[in-house]
Amino acid sequence: METQKNNPLHGKTLEAILTQLVDHYGWEKLGDRIRINCFVSDPSIQSSLKFLRKTPWARTKVEYLYVKTFGGK
Repeated sequence: METQKNNPLHGKTLEAILTQLVDHYGWEKLGDRIRINCFVSDPSIQSSLKFLRKTPWARTKVEYLYVKTFGGK
């Protein structure tokens, strides 16, 4: 368990990560930062989660932005 001690994503669900990013940036700015259609065209948490769970490269970008934005908070 000690290897996860400094991992800012440890214990965070994808839904919690996405919700926090949307609360911080809003859909429009989030779509500008990560050009994913589900953030730009009729965005919702549920449709975005469905896409991100099936698309590893997109999930990686979202997780990277989360870590870059919130760090170890």
